Amino acid sequence: MGVYEELQARGLIAQVTNEEEIRKMVNEGRAVFYIGFDPTADSLHVGHFMALCLMKRLQMAGNKPIALIGGGTGMVGDPSGRTDMRTMMTVETIQHNCDCFKKQMSRFIDFSEGKAMMVNNAEWLMNLNYIDFLREIGPHFSVNNMLRAECYKQRMEKGLSFLEFNYMLMQSYDFYELFQRYGCNMQFGGDDQWSNMLGGTELIRRKLGKDAHAMTITLLLNSEGKKMGKTQSGAVWLDPNKTTPFEFYQYWRNVGDADVLKCLRMLTFLPLEQIDEMDKWEGSQLNQAKEILAYELTSLVHGEEEAKKAQESARALFAGGAAAEMPTAELSDADLSDGSIDLLSIVQKSGLCASRSEARRNVEQGGVSVDGEIVKDIKAVYTKEQLSGEGIVVKRGKKNFRRVVVK
Repeated sequence: MGVYEELQARGLIAQVTNEEEIRKMVNEGRAVFYIGFDPTADSLHVGHFMALCLMKRLQMAGNKPIALIGGGTGMVGDPSGRTDMRTMMTVETIQHNCDCFKKQMSRFIDFSEGKAMMVNNAEWLMNLNYIDFLREIGPHFSVNNMLRAECYKQRMEKGLSFLEFNYMLMQSYDFYELFQRYGCNMQFGGDDQWSNMLGGTELIRRKLGKDAHAMTITLLLNSEGKKMGKTQSGAVWLDPNKTTPFEFYQYWRNVGDADVLKCLRMLTFLPLEQIDEMDKWEGSQLNQAKEILAYELTSLVHGEEEAKKAQESARALFAGGAAAEMPTAELSDADLSDGSIDLLSIVQKSGLCASRSEARRNVEQGGVSVDGEIVKDIKAVYTKEQLSGEGIVVKRGKKNFRRVVVK
């Protein structure tokens, strides 16, 4: 099985152009491809995970990845999937985020000896002359066609700024520049990017002729990755200072039964034959599959040692024992009253609930446990002695927990 056929078998490919040519180039290791990352935060998150795994997979097969950081497009903001305009960022913030991205990407992509590149589109976008850009690029785009694009249609009712309307031209120009500068002949992206990506393919064909178009290949990833990485408390980050390895492990350990095999196929590097065997697993065996998923992905992002620690802590938590690596909420003497603190305050101050009323509701409904025991008494209190040392493990629901200690 070639790498292209493996991508298909893993459920990664949604739509392609020039499929036979794509298949041949990818399988022969001749693809120079890019994926874009807009630096809207100082960390990548689980939503980027699929793209990073794909880049690693293709590089292992001899293809050359280009990680395109949107230092220029980030000044505008992609309207795709948005109901409102993105917050404008400063140049300094964008540069800081770009620097953070490269450090995290290096865990997935080998940037040594010309095996991969990281490029910032600010190199060409920030120095463009507006009139020259309009004259050179503008004639190749139909406003009527642009307005039919899904990324713009969904914004028309609530209002689409002219600033954001330029995004398609800028992304298309990225592919044009990468093609000419670095011989980039393929682009990947989620299905919400299809119109923007086709714009780049068409721009190269129009500017450089049909022969250039033969080397310009657009391939579309299924955007399952966009659905990943969101919890009630926000995004699941790849930065361990934002999402600890234990929290990262638990996120994957708690995926739904219906999603575990899909995630194993899309995101891990386990052989497909091994994953196919898991198709027969039922009941408690699915928990084993989730453990495998969580361990593999935590090891990929944070290293094998952290993955082992997270797995041991998760198993200890499930068994009611100590879990040294779990998230910790530290209280101070100022949080206590007469040397003790009530359960509702503990639940709120630890971040497990946003308010006392929400904490009360969870406790009364039997959704809160302390050291493995469900506590329904809203007047329960805990002393400083109980909260010293190892403290107590407070759990809300099945997935939210904190070690609570007094320092």
